[in-house]
Amino acid sequence: MGKDTTKKAGVNREYGSAIVQKWTFILIHLIIILFCVWIVYFNGLVLLGEIFGKNWNLIDLNRAKILLACAILYWLRHIITLFYLLERKVAWSEVTELIFFMAFFEIGLLLLGGGAFRDYVISFGWLDIVALILLVFGMYLNSCSEIQRKLWKKNSRNNGHCYTKGLFHYSMHINYFGDTILFTGWCLFTYNFWTLGLPILMAIMFIFFHIPGLDLHLHERYGAEFKTYSEKTKKFIPFIY
Repeated sequence: MGKDTTKKAGVNREYGSAIVQKWTFILIHLIIILFCVWIVYFNGLVLLGEIFGKNWNLIDLNRAKILLACAILYWLRHIITLFYLLERKVAWSEVTELIFFMAFFEIGLLLLGGGAFRDYVISFGWLDIVALILLVFGMYLNSCSEIQRKLWKKNSRNNGHCYTKGLFHYSMHINYFGDTILFTGWCLFTYNFWTLGLPILMAIMFIFFHIPGLDLHLHERYGAEFKTYSEKTKKFIPFIY
């Protein structure tokens, strides 16, 4: 066994409540959501523009409202993840890093899709349908796979065993793949296609950083059982990789 089995790929794998960190995390995330609400429904961008002597506005307000709804849905999923699904500790460094990331993409995608940097409205079309389907499907893959595993682990007969059923039967890290699909749909809905660099970067981080670290932790925890699972199951993309 390695010297430190509780921290892999920058994440503390040690079990614990970390209730203060979790509440801080969710409340700061709520502030980000309320800021987005202020921008969309209370002319927040216009007011900020007046402060800085700029003519700022959301041109594509209907699209901005849907992007706000996506952010609220993501915040609700965040609550479920922190207070129901996540049993490991959450470090202050993790809270800080992810809060900046969430503020960047939730506010950023809202401004881009809402037309803050263009002077025309984009009509809704087939790409929007595809984008929202990807977002919902990605959230399903991530959250439902985690819930399936949570319910399985509640059975005391499964203590000490590696979960390989449900959606995790198709990919060892189907939850990570789901997040990548979710953000692909979210970015597509903005019609700023360079934002697709976000899910691409996420996939790269998952494949080359988070997955190797988590696999090492799982191998140390479950041994031969995890080795057998890893040999017959795709690592990230079902049926492909």
